[in-house]
Amino acid sequence: MSKAELIFVPAPGVGHIVSTIEFAKTLILRDDQIQVTILVMKLPITPFIDAYTKSLTASQPNIRLIDLPQVDLPSSELLAKSVESYICAVIESYKPHVHKIVSDIVSSRSSSDSVPVAGIILDFFCVSMINIGDELGLPSFIFLTSGSAFLSLMLYLPSRHQQIGAEFTFSDSDVIIPGFANPVPPRVLPGALFNKHGGYAAYITVAQRFKDAKGIIVNTFTELESHSLESLHDGQNPKIYPVGPVLNLIGHPHPDMDHSQWDKIRNWLDEQPDSSVVFLCFGSGGSFGVSQVKEIALGLEQSGYRFLWSMRVPPGEDEASKLKNPEEMLPEGFLEGIEGRGMVCGWTPQVEVLAHEAIGGFVSHCGWNSILESFWYGVPIVTLPIYAEQQLNAFTLVKELGLAVELKLDYRSNGDVVKAEEVERAVRCVMESENEVRKKVKDLAGMARKAVMDGGSSSTSITELIKDLRKYV
Repeated sequence: MSKAELIFVPAPGVGHIVSTIEFAKTLILRDDQIQVTILVMKLPITPFIDAYTKSLTASQPNIRLIDLPQVDLPSSELLAKSVESYICAVIESYKPHVHKIVSDIVSSRSSSDSVPVAGIILDFFCVSMINIGDELGLPSFIFLTSGSAFLSLMLYLPSRHQQIGAEFTFSDSDVIIPGFANPVPPRVLPGALFNKHGGYAAYITVAQRFKDAKGIIVNTFTELESHSLESLHDGQNPKIYPVGPVLNLIGHPHPDMDHSQWDKIRNWLDEQPDSSVVFLCFGSGGSFGVSQVKEIALGLEQSGYRFLWSMRVPPGEDEASKLKNPEEMLPEGFLEGIEGRGMVCGWTPQVEVLAHEAIGGFVSHCGWNSILESFWYGVPIVTLPIYAEQQLNAFTLVKELGLAVELKLDYRSNGDVVKAEEVERAVRCVMESENEVRKKVKDLAGMARKAVMDGGSSSTSITELIKDLRKYV
């Protein structure tokens, strides 16, 4: 089969870039005649992204990374008003550079013996760059790093905006969204949809371009979100390709990694019985104030279960951000009281922890990558979402799929504090050996593995995607 090149443009977030690289590797593994160029945007808050990208692509000669030139970043005032609006403004600043590089690549492939460009694959935040593909005669596909439920919301938003034309409010009635079996409470929608200072406008601008794509590639699998995926195959939407779970199961370098501490944690986990430890980790941006930390600590202590807690000091100007060590946020005497039964640490390699046989439950922020990692290893989740689409993910897991234990669905970092007794209840529930959620997640782990094997649902979808991409060569 002839060679073909794909140009990927991920958003400048670690989770987005890692998923993009892993998906590119998946395509190449399926068809070694595919060559991939990834255009990398950088932000000052992710200075370690070079280490990530280089480690993930070191053994992949078919992947080329191109660092985009630095751009003048939007003001910090915009960031304070809306993270989503800020990200979209950053991406707009990069558009001229992306246009030039893609144009140069296309021009250099004009001879008959060169490798033709089959298309552009854009992160969903980068959909405004569909115009670049249109101008250069290239098809544009969206790569969605979230699941099908979030895709359902994005495809629904333009029609709702056309009718109402204003932000959501928490007093709105529950929302009927195609792709959801249940009415969706406004309180579990992404916070940006309530934001009058650019957040809502950014979401709508992005959502309005989804149907301009030739296809939408989703990091999910049919066995996980069958109802949602079936609902979206209505002839009105672009073709949808469920290709997941797309995961990096090897891990990657991180500047906060303390290798001696990780050795200590791993040795401790090795000494624990199978499925006896609950793991608490809340993503790269997940942290809590002092009052919430103390309630979580008390709940863990009262639960009686073993635990491993990855804690972060929150950024900003509040009381907790002035502390140098997250352990200073804990109640007095807590560490002495749980010695031998629990461990509190800083950054820890989540995939390696979830893979350990001692882990029996996962209190999570419900980021989509974390959800897929947890399901891959058959570890049931307790939901404590914090920002972005995490509340919607939590609702989907608990109410739509019955695959998680509810701690909170609508938790927000500036909202009410989750009490210790709620934490205790959720931990006890998820760690019960006879819990129905535990059984379903164990079964799902097998389904996830079958999905990506030859003949599996996602494997078949990837084959179909490659076939469709080659039509444009």
